[in-house]
Amino acid sequence: MFVRRSRCARPVVLLFALALPLTAQHESHARAQHRHAERARLEVRPGPGARALTFRVGPLQLSAATDHQAVAQAPDFFWEVPFDGWLVAYRPRLVDAAGNELPGRLLHHVGFWHTTRPDFLCPEKPEHIFGAGGEMNEWPAVPGFGYRVGVGEQVRVDTMFHNPTETDYPEVYLEVLVEYVRVDDGTPLRNYYPAWFDVQRCRDSSYDLRPGENVTSAEITVRYGGILLGVGGHLHDYGLLLRLVNVSRNEKVAELVAQRDAHGRLQAMPTETFTNRGGYRIHAGDTLRVTAIYDNKSGRALPEGAMGIVVGYFVPDDEAALATLRRSPRPTR
Repeated sequence: MFVRRSRCARPVVLLFALALPLTAQHESHARAQHRHAERARLEVRPGPGARALTFRVGPLQLSAATDHQAVAQAPDFFWEVPFDGWLVAYRPRLVDAAGNELPGRLLHHVGFWHTTRPDFLCPEKPEHIFGAGGEMNEWPAVPGFGYRVGVGEQVRVDTMFHNPTETDYPEVYLEVLVEYVRVDDGTPLRNYYPAWFDVQRCRDSSYDLRPGENVTSAEITVRYGGILLGVGGHLHDYGLLLRLVNVSRNEKVAELVAQRDAHGRLQAMPTETFTNRGGYRIHAGDTLRVTAIYDNKSGRALPEGAMGIVVGYFVPDDEAALATLRRSPRPTR
């Protein structure tokens, strides 16, 4: 079974889950507006465990009550894959220099992107492998499935930090534990593809929140047949729910209601699985509508204050059709 844990909620047991604050499809062009944290580096260390790597980004200096636009951010980093195999699990956390765990709310988002494989829903974008945000949700392994990678392929790691708390944090590191399976382990896995249904479609995922209710929708046509193993979602503070509907068949795929505190701050997002029917069937050409609903009680407009993404693991009927989207590597410098 696939166990999804959130530090803000009870564990959820399921075949698949992506309660992402996953987030975050911020692209590099948007990040160019930020100052760079000159000391920030990416280190990729072995373990813990025989088939695990720890990605460590930092340090970041986060003053109290600092918006992400005012923070000196880490630049984008690139990791060259050293093995043939599958990435199967992701566990993020924030720590200080001594290894003490810090509040997850300091992370606006982290994203891992495959530089030579396009997103099958937005082919002009690189494939978004993994994402997380302030809820710091974990993505445990899905037995029998994995994300295929090969020697020499490159993964871009982008991060964004902020500090909505009243405490200064002078030295913050993000660590993401990534578990993997190698081809030569002798246990072949079935490949999945991350499917990001974003209310901003293929644009930058952030958008402005007006005071009060905000309802934002987008319709996305899926060109390939296959199944969704399950879905989770990403909202920001004041988010109420995400809804995914198959317009072509007039079916509700999932409705994900946010867990919030008394101030409207996001605590956790649920997940929904389709194990009782072997996955949710999508036919080539089906159009799906994703809707995000917010109730902004802050009393003011919040620039780039929202995202609305439903994300799932998609298993295509014909994997060769998606393979044709692959593009040649681009220089990282």
